[in-house]
Amino acid sequence: MPTRPPVARTPVARTLKVLDRALLRFRAAGETVALVPTMGALHDGHLTLVRQARRKADRVVVSIYVNPAQFAPTEDFSSYPRRLAADVAALAEAGVDLVWAPDTAVMYPDGFSTRIAPEGPALAGLEDAFRPHFFGGVATVVAKLFGQVRPDIAVFGQKDYQQLKVVTRLAADLDLRVKIIGVPTVREKDGLARSSRNAYLSAEERQRAPALYRVLADCAAKIKAGRPIRAVLESGRKVLAREGFVVDYLEARHAETLAPVRSLKDGPIRLLVAAKLGTTRLIDNLAV
Repeated sequence: MPTRPPVARTPVARTLKVLDRALLRFRAAGETVALVPTMGALHDGHLTLVRQARRKADRVVVSIYVNPAQFAPTEDFSSYPRRLAADVAALAEAGVDLVWAPDTAVMYPDGFSTRIAPEGPALAGLEDAFRPHFFGGVATVVAKLFGQVRPDIAVFGQKDYQQLKVVTRLAADLDLRVKIIGVPTVREKDGLARSSRNAYLSAEERQRAPALYRVLADCAAKIKAGRPIRAVLESGRKVLAREGFVVDYLEARHAETLAPVRSLKDGPIRLLVAAKLGTTRLIDNLAV
């Protein structure tokens, strides 16, 4: 796609009528549309998704919506960072054509009573084992976003790997006619995956946090060298515990189906981890 200069001001749609009017202009010009769904509090990882979207489509729409259906009552919905003005400014600099920023009255109006209950990779015993509400909320809001924006392409980060597989399956199973693109995780220089939740880490916790990626890389190297997967993962969990993490899971799974694997012969392998450091829950993954 041709490189376009950043727009001086990126329009923000807050209602379906305004969104439809903007999309109609794109479609009338025969332009393709890429969607980058986000919950805001944007960092360079999100902007990497935007850059990829700009390479793949004529127009880029970024949605910003903190989806309450993804949060359990004990999670951080009320404190999740919200900074729409700063996010829109960053997206304008990145050349985004439209920001879709609905409120909850638009996304879940009175009487809303339809929810999607995904299976397959959504029931892999990873995030779903600890956040059983999560992927139903993701699938429902993503299906709504796809219906609202009707993108040709949707871009997601690989950091939320199980989510990427759930969304890919959702689009295929429901014939949503959108191509899902996964973009490799953006990391800090010390390996920590960039995340909006990194802001919750204390200075001391931030120093220890890169151990999560170091353990993943070490486990991947040992498994690739032929070491027994079960023993490698058990050792990795112990290392994380010594570093102060409370481990929810450190697992080796088939990279496409997320089914458990026992050896390299079981197919392409992805390592996935979730662990708490203090009050902050971090997730990451790495290919073997």
